[in-house]
Amino acid sequence: MPTKKLWGGRFSSEEDPFFSDFNRSLPFDSELLEVDILGSLAYARALERAGVFNRRERLSVEKGLRGVLKDHLRNPGFIEESRAEDVHTYVEQALTGKVGALALKLHTGRSRNDQVATDLRLYLLQKESGIEKRILALLHTLADLADEYLGVILPGYTHLQRAQPVLFSHYLLSYAEMLLRDLERLGDAKSRTDVCPLGSGALSGTVYNIDRKALAHDLGFSTVSGNSMDAVSDRDFVLDFLFFACTLQIHLSRLSEDFILYNSGEFSFLQMDDSVASGSSLMPQKKNPDALELVRSKTGRTLGHLVSLMTVLKGTPMTYNKDLQEDKEGLFDAIKTTEDCLHMVQLVLERVHLNPQRMQESATQGYLNATELADYLVAKNMPFREAHSLIGKIVVRASELGLTLEELPIREYQSFSPLFEEDLYGCLDLKKAVARRKELGGTSPATVKKAIRTLRRKIQKYR
Repeated sequence: MPTKKLWGGRFSSEEDPFFSDFNRSLPFDSELLEVDILGSLAYARALERAGVFNRRERLSVEKGLRGVLKDHLRNPGFIEESRAEDVHTYVEQALTGKVGALALKLHTGRSRNDQVATDLRLYLLQKESGIEKRILALLHTLADLADEYLGVILPGYTHLQRAQPVLFSHYLLSYAEMLLRDLERLGDAKSRTDVCPLGSGALSGTVYNIDRKALAHDLGFSTVSGNSMDAVSDRDFVLDFLFFACTLQIHLSRLSEDFILYNSGEFSFLQMDDSVASGSSLMPQKKNPDALELVRSKTGRTLGHLVSLMTVLKGTPMTYNKDLQEDKEGLFDAIKTTEDCLHMVQLVLERVHLNPQRMQESATQGYLNATELADYLVAKNMPFREAHSLIGKIVVRASELGLTLEELPIREYQSFSPLFEEDLYGCLDLKKAVARRKELGGTSPATVKKAIRTLRRKIQKYR
C-alpha cells in the first residue's frame, strides 16, 4: 500500500517519523471506514449531478468503493498494516488501486474537513439509534419487573434512613422516569447531529454545482449546515452526545449503587445472579457485585471525555484545527462504554433474584408509618406541625419500650393526646398507608398500575 500523502505537493522534505506517528489518526479513525465509503458513494453521485463525473466514471468509482468495503469486511485487520495517515487517505489509496486516477477525481471540491465532519455525524447517528433501542429495552424490562412485583412493599429511604413505605414497583418506575428523560436528551442530540456539512469544502464552500440538499437527502440527513466555516469546525453535536451519555450513566450508576446496597447482607432485598457476579480469590464465601461496581465506576470515564473535549474546543480558533482530531477517541470510547453499561444493567435486571419477604419485613421496622399517625391527627383538626412534634415524642416512647407503633398500647397514645382512639391502628397498616398515596405520581397500587401502562405506551410510541 503506498503511503503518499493527500497534501504533499508543497513540501520538499520528508516528515519526521515521530511526527508522522504523532499526527496519524488511522489507528482509531479506521472506525469510520464504512461511513467514509457511504459518504463517498453519495458524493460521487453529487459530482455526476454537477457534471464533474459522467455516468461511466461514477459507476466505476461506485464499484471501486464497494470493492474497498468488501475487502475490508472480508479482512478487517488489513487496514492495520497500512501506513496511511488517516481513514480518508486509506480509502483513497485503496480506491486508486482499483480504479486508478479516477479515484483522485472523487476529491473534487471536497476537503477532509467537511469529509470527516460528515463521517462523524453519520457514524454517531447510527450509534445513537442503537443506543436508543437499548434504552427502550431496559425500560421494557423495568415495566415487566414492576408488573410482576406489583404489591411488594419496600422501605423508601432518605439520607439512607428508612423513611416511608413505597411499592417496589414505584421505586423501579423512578428509574424509568430518568431513562425517559435520557431518551429526550438523546433525541435532542440526534437532531443536532442530523445536519449534513458535506459540500462545505475546507472552510469557504465549493465552486462546483453541488446540490447540497440532494446530497444531504441521499445520505439520510434531514437538513444541511448553514455556514461553511461553522460546518467544518462544529463539534457541539459530539458534546451533546457526551452530555447525554454522562447523564444516562449517572442514572445507571445510581441504580447500580442501590442494587449493590440491596444485594448486601445488611439489606438482602435481592441477590444478583451468579452469571453477573464474581468471587474472592481468598474468601470462598464471597459473591461480589462486580458488574454493577464497574457500571458505577465507568461514569467517571465518560465524564472525563466530556470535560476533555470541552477543554479542547474552548481554545480553538475558527475554523478547522488539528485539535479536532481529539474528538474521536473519547467519543468512540464513550459510545462503547454507554452500550456496554446499558447491556450490563439489562442482564442484571433480567436475572435478578428478589426477596419480597425481606423487603416487607424491613418496611415494618424503623417507624415508617409515623407520618400516617400525624395525618391521623390532622384529620382531627390538629395543626400538622403540632402533630409532627407529638408523633416524634411517641416514636421516642415506643423506641424506649422496644415496641413498634402497631404494638404500642392505646393507653400510651392517649397519654399524649385524647384525640387518639382505637381506630388509629387501622391507619398504621403498611398496605393501607401505601394505598392512600393515590394522587398522580404516588405509590398506591392503582396509581402505579396506571404509571406502568403509561410507560408501556411511551415505549411503544418511541418504537
